[in-house]
Amino acid sequence: MPKLKKQSLLNYVYRFFDIIVLFFIVFDLGYDHADNYTSPHVFGLIALSVLLLVFNTVKLFIYKYKNNKRVAQVNILIISILLITSIVVSLTHMHNDYHFVLQKIKPILELGLILYFLIRLLVLVRYIYEVYFNPAIVFVGSFFIMAILGAFLLMLPSATIEGISFTNALFTATSAVCVTGLAVLDTSHDFTLVGQSIILVLIQLGGLGILTFTSFFAFFFRGSSSFKEGLNTKDFIAQEGLRDVFRAALNVVAFTLTLELIGAVFIYLSVHDNTVIKDKLFFSAFHSISAFCNAGFSILPSGLFEKSIRFNYGFQWIIMMLIIFGGLGHNIIFNFYKKIRIYFLEIFERDAVHKRVPIITLNTKIVIYTTSILLFVGWVFFFISEYNNTMLEHTTIVGKLTNSAFNSVSPRTAGFNVINYSEMTMPSLLFIILLMWIGASPASTGGGIKTSTFALATLNIYATARGKSRIEIFGKRISAESTSRAFAILSLSLIVIGFSIMALLIFEPKHTSLLSITFECFSAYSTVGLSLNFTPSLTEPSKYVIILVMFIGRIGMLNLMIGLMRQINHQFYEYPKENILIN
Repeated sequence: MPKLKKQSLLNYVYRFFDIIVLFFIVFDLGYDHADNYTSPHVFGLIALSVLLLVFNTVKLFIYKYKNNKRVAQVNILIISILLITSIVVSLTHMHNDYHFVLQKIKPILELGLILYFLIRLLVLVRYIYEVYFNPAIVFVGSFFIMAILGAFLLMLPSATIEGISFTNALFTATSAVCVTGLAVLDTSHDFTLVGQSIILVLIQLGGLGILTFTSFFAFFFRGSSSFKEGLNTKDFIAQEGLRDVFRAALNVVAFTLTLELIGAVFIYLSVHDNTVIKDKLFFSAFHSISAFCNAGFSILPSGLFEKSIRFNYGFQWIIMMLIIFGGLGHNIIFNFYKKIRIYFLEIFERDAVHKRVPIITLNTKIVIYTTSILLFVGWVFFFISEYNNTMLEHTTIVGKLTNSAFNSVSPRTAGFNVINYSEMTMPSLLFIILLMWIGASPASTGGGIKTSTFALATLNIYATARGKSRIEIFGKRISAESTSRAFAILSLSLIVIGFSIMALLIFEPKHTSLLSITFECFSAYSTVGLSLNFTPSLTEPSKYVIILVMFIGRIGMLNLMIGLMRQINHQFYEYPKENILIN
């Protein structure tokens, strides 16, 4: 048989195995069986793992292209490690009943199948955005598909304690994918460990964006990228040029996972003596990922307002650091890393640096200054406004300072609560709405209109008041395109939020507070997740309104409009100019 025909046959077998693995994962994790460890079910799991190992080994020798071989090598490595681990575990428990041994190796093999399927899924997504050229539509579509898939996974019997409707499942999945944190159900009580794990995976994929993950795997498997793939990816990881797009994606994923791991270790050390938290490892991993991705989901019954954690100020500072790093964005962090690296290079190897050029970009300066001002002003404001209100239970000055700092950090798209927001003063709630609307920084895991958008709008007001036609700052001139884009984002956000408020006023009972609805809509659009205890009582139509607002807030209305309306053409003409009366 010719080699190409063998490869074509293998592709069909590959897809067949993908379907089998998918059904096996859904059946295995989605349904509880009393005989899960004693029936042929576990032996089928072992047989499927062995068949996958054999199939990928055959593929390694038959496939022609290097990137296909690399995918096979990764699959073989994953399955081999887990099979060897299962054998070692079996040998160490030889003195026990075989039912006990099956119970021990089953989770190990399940992990292997899940990793295998995730790699195949990411390869499929990469193929889709190679074929379909519009990156904005692919970006939006990836979030939509993740939300729908997540909803169906959360509807599996083993994901919840007492079942879940499609509306609530879609709401939860969208909230997780859009890293919002609004919840119609109690994540700690209504979802099982399987359901919480599904939510965690959705948060991680949604926080970084599935295109970043597929770019990471594309670089890992191929070691290079094409011009077309670079165009698809560069806008969503804030990379200016096409040359190092995939290497940048690799750095983003590596940086994120490393920081989340460090955060999980520190969280574990801060709660190791907490008797209320049962599974401290999962708790640490969940909250580290949720904090860095600015998701706001918690597996504690009352969130971080839980009494056992409310006064753990060390834990709260760790969460704050993760939120800030996630909200700044990887490009800001990498820019500072480059500055530090060049600084030490100049000290130890002066000959290696031939000319002094600005390293910290204007974008980094604007983001850092705006973020620092918002955090400091919020810190001082909440310390004063809530000193004799929600801070009364914190008896020490350290506790009050930590509480006010947390209230300044969390509303900027994170959504964790260490107080009951419904008890805050009116000025504090209005200031929180402002912080939620501004949000985090561009190319970060947070939402909102972004700090740079707010900064440009503010600077433009100042420039206009001084009679200048352009914004000048730090010896640089801001382009007109950036300014017009900032005002477009600002206007669209208010339009979307305004329509959502009107929709909720129609769908909710007449006695519902306007403040609660406004707070909810700003929180949903900015993917924050804070609520005045209003989310669980939403009516069915209102839930779909909030789902849509969360989705638009995460992907950006402007991104969607550009993807739908952009036309690649050049205008070689110009109409006569005429001024419009503004004031």
